[in-house]
Amino acid sequence: MKTLTGKVAIVTGSSRGIGRAVAEQLAGLGAKVVINYSGNQAKALESVEGIRQHGGEAIAIKADLSQIREVEALFNETLAAFGKVDILINNAGLMLTKPLLEVTEDDFEKQFSVNVKGTFFACQQAMKHMENSGRIVNFSTSVVGAMFPAYSVYAGTKGAVEQFTRHLAKEFGPKQITINAVAPGPINTELFLNGKSEEQIEGMKRLNAFGRLGETEDIAGVVAFLVSDEAQWVTGQTLRVNGGFV
Repeated sequence: MKTLTGKVAIVTGSSRGIGRAVAEQLAGLGAKVVINYSGNQAKALESVEGIRQHGGEAIAIKADLSQIREVEALFNETLAAFGKVDILINNAGLMLTKPLLEVTEDDFEKQFSVNVKGTFFACQQAMKHMENSGRIVNFSTSVVGAMFPAYSVYAGTKGAVEQFTRHLAKEFGPKQITINAVAPGPINTELFLNGKSEEQIEGMKRLNAFGRLGETEDIAGVVAFLVSDEAQWVTGQTLRVNGGFV
């Protein structure tokens, strides 16, 4: 069923991985989708073409979400193309894992600029421009609930995202806009697999109830629920979508 027909969705960081799966899912449900990317135009256009080949409507918009001006431009270009914004998926993120003593100021600032600043100011633009009864889904991580060495800065950024999600719920409430977060566990993506040994990957599989890595579709289905009419009474929540990882 095309339950999102007539809706316009911005999905940040959606040229590949989880973001791309979410964009494809929303497009399949009838939404017009903005594929946001910061550097890989070829992958973004590939994502757009894939949606169009399946009868959906999508465009690609470049924006570096660590820059407030570019966050504003992302919304303005979306409004120019589609006339409104109904759904915002704050998926774009940066993950650098290092032991405490190896973390540089640049490492710290890069992750907080994209993961925290980018998400916060995208929510601000949503408050300005989103239609009543809109939907916002932010991305956290199940690592917030675990204790992994070398993940302190990344987990810290996502802890901030979870607090934004809780506290902004009552600011968005008068417009009947819901805002929630999903917190994936280990997912079978290029980003997750990069730099990990087979032994490490197998170890991660054993940490959840099903003995496998999550797939991008596992996350996209939950996001699709959160942007649906059925989720109108769910707001300010973080859903750990991880197969029992934590």
